[in-house]
Amino acid sequence: MKNVVLTPAQKALQINLDPELYGTFAEIGAGQEVVRHFFRAGGASGTIAKTMSAYDKDFSDAIYGKEANGRYVCESRLKKMIEHEYGLITERLDREKHPNKRFFSFANNVATINFSKTNDGHGWMGIRFQLAPDAKPNDVVLHFLLNERDAKQQQESAGILGVNLLYGCTHLHNDPKELIKQLFDNISKGHIEIDMIQMNGPEFEHVDNRLLSLFLVKEKMTNAVIFGPDGVNLQPSDILYKKNILAIRGSFRPVTKVNIDMIKNGYNKFILEKRVTKSNLQVLFEITLSNLSTDGEIDEQDFLDRADILCSLGQTVLISNYQQYYKLLDYFSKFSTKRMGIILGVPNLKQIFEEKYYRHLSGGILEAFGRMFNRDLKVYLYPYQKQKEGDLTTSSNLQIHPRFRPLYDYLIYNNRIVDIDYDPKVLHIFSPIVLRMIKNGVSGWEDLVPAYVDNVIKDKQLFGYKSNSNKEKVNN
Repeated sequence: MKNVVLTPAQKALQINLDPELYGTFAEIGAGQEVVRHFFRAGGASGTIAKTMSAYDKDFSDAIYGKEANGRYVCESRLKKMIEHEYGLITERLDREKHPNKRFFSFANNVATINFSKTNDGHGWMGIRFQLAPDAKPNDVVLHFLLNERDAKQQQESAGILGVNLLYGCTHLHNDPKELIKQLFDNISKGHIEIDMIQMNGPEFEHVDNRLLSLFLVKEKMTNAVIFGPDGVNLQPSDILYKKNILAIRGSFRPVTKVNIDMIKNGYNKFILEKRVTKSNLQVLFEITLSNLSTDGEIDEQDFLDRADILCSLGQTVLISNYQQYYKLLDYFSKFSTKRMGIILGVPNLKQIFEEKYYRHLSGGILEAFGRMFNRDLKVYLYPYQKQKEGDLTTSSNLQIHPRFRPLYDYLIYNNRIVDIDYDPKVLHIFSPIVLRMIKNGVSGWEDLVPAYVDNVIKDKQLFGYKSNSNKEKVNN
C-alpha cells in the first residue's frame, strides 16, 4: 500500500499535539511562512515557546551580530540564529517546570525573487533538536533554491519545506534518506531544489554526509552537489561565486598517477592565462552519476571508496547529473563569468564531437558547442597513448569526423583547445587495469597510484583490496 502523504496542516498538527516538543522559530527575510502553519493548525501554545522575525537588518545585527561578508541569507547567519535561540530556550526554561520537554530551535533566512525578476530565490533552513530531555541536540542544515518565478509562490513553498523539515527531524530522524525524501511532500521538485544538506549530532553519528549529497543527486532533488576535502557538504555558490573554475572529470576508480599528472599540468597551464587569478581559483574533481552506476544501480561503498581517496589528496569533489559538458558549463555559469577550464583526455574530446549526444537539441551539436564556448572557456587536452611504445595522439593528429573538422579547426586556431604537458612514464596507466589488479591481489599496482594512496587503499580495504596479494600478472 502506498504511503499517504500528509498535508502541511496535518504534519503541523501532529507536532503541536506532541506534549514533549517545545521550541522556538526565528525567520529572517522572506521566510516568514513556516510558523504560520503551526499557528493555523491549532494547539500551537503547547509547541511554540517563542516566534520572532528580525526583519530589519539593524535589529538582526543587534541580536545575532554582523556578518563579515555583509550577507544575511547565508549559512553563518543561520547557524548564529539556531545557536542563539537554542541557548535562550535552554537558559530561560526551567527544567523542573519542563522535565519532559524535548527542546528545538528552528530558523531560516530566505530571499525570494524581486519585483523585477532579476535574481533567483534561495534560502537557508535548519533546526537543532533533542530526542530526549537530557540528550545532546542534533543539527540539520540545508540550502535550497526557489525556482518559481513568483515571490508569493516561493514563500509558500519555503513554508511547506520548513514544516516538512521539522516533521522529518521529529518523526523520521532514524532514517535520514526518508527524512530527505519527505522534504518534497506537497512540493514539486521543479519548484524547489535542495543542493546542500548536513546532519550532525549523536543521532547522526553513523551518517556519512557525502552519501546524503549523492542521494540528493540520485533522487533528482538537485543536479549537482559539492563536498570538501574534510567530507563536509558545501553550498556551491559559497565556493564557486565569481571564481576561476578548473574541472577534471573522471571515474577516479581509483585515482592514478595519470589523473594527478593531468590536473598538475592543466593547473600549471591555466594559472598562466591572462584572466586567471591564482588566489581566486577553485579546482574540482567531478564524477558524474553515470560514472557511479553499474547496471543502473549505484554502489554506495564504491562511491565512498573514491571519495575517501580524493579527500585524502585534499581535493574538492563535485557529483553531477551533467553527462554532457555543455550542461556542466551552464551550471558553472550560474556562479561565475570568470575564465573556466576543463581538462580532458583525448577519448573524452572525441566523444564531445559525436553528434549522437546532441540529437535532443534543436540546434544539434552546434547549439551544444555554442553553449560551451560562448563563455570564457579553455579546454586543456591531455595526450593519449594506448601502449608504451605506441603512437601519441594530441590535438594535431586527432581524428575528427570530416563534417565537424572545420569547427574543430576553428577552436584550435583560436586557442580554445590547447595541449598540455605530460609525463611519458605515466601515459600507459589506465584506471580499469589498476582496479583489476587491486581486486585480484596482483602486485605492482602501488606504483601506479599517487604517493600514500596505496596506504589509504590498504588501510581502509578500499576497492575490494586483498591483503594476501598473489604474484599473478595482468596482461596490459
